[in-house]
Amino acid sequence: MPFYEREEKILSILRTNDITTVDEISEKLFISKPTVRRDLDKLVKKGIVSRTHGGATLIRNAADEKIPFSFREQEHNSAKFIMAQKAVKFIKDCYTIMIDASTSALAIVPLLSEFNNLIVITNNAKASLLLGQMGIKNVCTGGHMINKSFSYVGEDAIRTVNNYNADVVFFSCRGLSENGYLTDNSIDENQLRRAMIKKSRKSVFLCDKSKYFKTCFNNLCHISEIDEIISDEMIPENILSLKKGEDV
Repeated sequence: MPFYEREEKILSILRTNDITTVDEISEKLFISKPTVRRDLDKLVKKGIVSRTHGGATLIRNAADEKIPFSFREQEHNSAKFIMAQKAVKFIKDCYTIMIDASTSALAIVPLLSEFNNLIVITNNAKASLLLGQMGIKNVCTGGHMINKSFSYVGEDAIRTVNNYNADVVFFSCRGLSENGYLTDNSIDENQLRRAMIKKSRKSVFLCDKSKYFKTCFNNLCHISEIDEIISDEMIPENILSLKKGEDV
């Protein structure tokens, strides 16, 4: 089993336990203890985990780009599915849709098969591949790939987005601050999202409850600048007030 596969499995184990021992990981993955220790040392250098006596723990506030995409894709799966079901209500046959590289937006893709003659524009390489397999016409932006998220960013990606006009864009980010700003740790991905929002008639922000009142490094825009917000649970009243541009 190569390291990248072990890495995802180890992170999955750590995700469900506050502290996990080397013995536990070794038994669950059927790998030797020395291999586990070496893998944990690599994850420590990446800033994803910290070592404890005889084991390790996941750093919950590790920079998001350090977490493998396939691992982040598993986070809050039920929330993503609920939001995807709500999101398709904004789609009609023959629509042109933009989808960013977030795992929340990716969850919408399997539900697009019920529509006819869609065109999807995305900077998510994984979404583009899935859309192709489903027989849905799509445009992948190209550009510089962020390997951990399979997302394309940069001037080439933005230039592609600017060549099209969409009916609706679905996107997410890592946090919604207390004062109503959509925030993320990636400046490049936020720049791409701004271009998508600008080129779409309607903007739909996918925000599960884990992102409420979370502030990351870079501001995307204010919630009042977005047309719709979708969540997995009832949206708090103070967020709705910020959405309307009211003081709270």
